[in-house]
Amino acid sequence: MATSTTRLGTNLRASARGALALRGIFETVDASSCPGQYNFHMHTVCSDGQLTPAELIEQAIALGLKEFAVTDHHTLKGYYQAKQYMEDWQWRHPAPIRRDAAGRVSRGLPRLWAGVEITSKLAGTEVHILGYAFKPNHDVIQPYLQGGSLVGEDRLAENVIAAIQGAGGLAVLAHPGRYRRPPEDLVPEAAKRGIDGVETYYAYSNPTHWQPCPKKTPVIQALAQEFDLLSTCGTDTHGKSLTRRV
Repeated sequence: MATSTTRLGTNLRASARGALALRGIFETVDASSCPGQYNFHMHTVCSDGQLTPAELIEQAIALGLKEFAVTDHHTLKGYYQAKQYMEDWQWRHPAPIRRDAAGRVSRGLPRLWAGVEITSKLAGTEVHILGYAFKPNHDVIQPYLQGGSLVGEDRLAENVIAAIQGAGGLAVLAHPGRYRRPPEDLVPEAAKRGIDGVETYYAYSNPTHWQPCPKKTPVIQALAQEFDLLSTCGTDTHGKSLTRRV
């Protein structure tokens, strides 16, 4: 029988493989990826969203998403419920098999990644850090998954980033253009603290038809390239549609 230490090591290796796979996906993200192919920022009624996890999954499937993440604030309840609903849905509706030009086989359902949004303090400013592909049961991430933001040193960006990465995941600075300090200040500071990426493609004005902000996106793209950071995309959905914020 495997010891708890052996199981932990196995789980961390699996998580590391998942993070590596997600890193490869992030490397393909561009301005056209969201909301039809990838969406790595959305909320459910388990935090401050209006969609139930079941409604979110139904929309993700209907949109034909390839990869996505539920990123409720300080909780994985929405992720777990969404994961269970998608598993049940697959039993009820066997997904069609797809073959690409090279003959590779894939299922038609989107892939759901573990995700969370954590309130943090970076360079004296309150920011949000997104965590992805981490081991949900890892001890180091548990303090940040209890439904509320932490205080003191636990709230510092370097400690949030370390917790996400310590659990095998990737840390991303959410919507760098929404804070009191500009992205030109915050992205370099986040990079110093070891962050993996920034949410480069974001619709700050909440247009009816989602598109990355034409003014802020080039600035954040340039910063991501300068500091060798991954770029992600997401609608930051809090309303009833996955294709926009509210």
